[in-house]
Amino acid sequence: MIKFGTDGWRAILGNEFTDENVSKVTLAIGAYVLETFGREKEIIIGYDPRHKADYYAKYCAKILSQRGFNIVLSDRIVPTPVLAYNALERNACAIMFTASHNPPEYLGMKFIPDYAGPATSEITDKIIKELDKEIPLFGSKNYKTEDFSIAYFNHLNNIIDFEKIKNLKSKIIYDGLYSASIGFFDKLLKDHEINFDTLHMFHDPDFGGLMPDPKPKYLQDLIKNIKDGNIAIGIANDGDADRFGVIDENGNYVLPDVIISILLKYLIKKGYTGSVVKTVGSSILIDIVAQKLGVNVIETAVGFKHVGQAMRENDVIIGGEDSGGLSIKGHIPEKDGLLANLLLLEAVADSGKTLAELHNEIYEFAGTKFYTDRKDIHKTNSEEINKILDSFKKYSDIGEYKITETNLKDGVKLMLGNSKKILVRPSGTEPLLRIYFETDTIEDLAKLENSTLDLLKDFV
Repeated sequence: MIKFGTDGWRAILGNEFTDENVSKVTLAIGAYVLETFGREKEIIIGYDPRHKADYYAKYCAKILSQRGFNIVLSDRIVPTPVLAYNALERNACAIMFTASHNPPEYLGMKFIPDYAGPATSEITDKIIKELDKEIPLFGSKNYKTEDFSIAYFNHLNNIIDFEKIKNLKSKIIYDGLYSASIGFFDKLLKDHEINFDTLHMFHDPDFGGLMPDPKPKYLQDLIKNIKDGNIAIGIANDGDADRFGVIDENGNYVLPDVIISILLKYLIKKGYTGSVVKTVGSSILIDIVAQKLGVNVIETAVGFKHVGQAMRENDVIIGGEDSGGLSIKGHIPEKDGLLANLLLLEAVADSGKTLAELHNEIYEFAGTKFYTDRKDIHKTNSEEINKILDSFKKYSDIGEYKITETNLKDGVKLMLGNSKKILVRPSGTEPLLRIYFETDTIEDLAKLENSTLDLLKDFV
């Protein structure tokens, strides 16, 4: 079954991700573009380092060009945000072949409309309805190839202060993580004569036998390198480079919500004005930092398509999510891991401090530190999950903690005062309930988890 999730269609290569299904999705996207914009609307296509991503990008380009569309294919592996920026700059739609941070056996397709952000549910629902539609061969054309880095690099040169990064006291270690960022992030640093060391600097469709996800579990070589005495800021991106991961000079992973909070404070210092966008899953830290800075907070459901839409509809300084995606005012309403890492390097350089010091400083500014955890509850079907969600909507307290607010934007988010929360939401891909906890003390975290799990015993 072909289904668009929070960011495109993904499936196991050779299982559901086949020539037949790719053809169906390609033609459905073509039908949507034809009906919405007309046949003259340019469609640009890119791909990440995954198995057969280049093959399917060319396959897609051939199908659409044979039906009279103006198709431009990337001349090499390209990050999703680079393709998205080109969609905005050229007023084009885009198709990206990637499965983001999924395991290596997956491949996927993202449709990026001309506003350069993730397709909304309204758009993907229309595409799904077109799945069995055939577009006849019409005025067959040859697709072109192009280097999409040029426009993107020119744009980043206007956003990032590379001269400031050159003054960074900390060493930089860039973990290519076998991802699409290779040839882009490192080139930007080289072009501006910024010194850095590297790890895993080649495209590997198996991503070194790991997940292409810049989380501590998959950044062990980078962490070891830093802890072995190579004091530096470690940075990485996921498979298609729209997410970021950061390791500080002590070898500690810095949570994306902390990075967003640091960057919000820095961007305001640079003169940016507007709101901050966060998802229901993001940390209370962002709310507190925003409040102290006098910045309005816009909260959305989980998924950058919601963040991106809020960024398009409001005056926003920065929008981000706890899974490692962000973008800023003047850029694209799509998460960009390259921009995120560069902007953080700029912020650290500007401060004259280490990232670890900035990390502590943002907690001091907020007046508290936060502790988080997540529990996954496996159920056999969605009916069981819905029963649990319904029960959480009715609770007035969890153990000794009084519920002060119930938020139903995405699942059930319970606020227990201003510094504690529980978010209960179903997985979008399997019969699984995810329960997120956040508190301002480690003791409260343990007590809140135990009280919540006690309530779930009624549903076993």
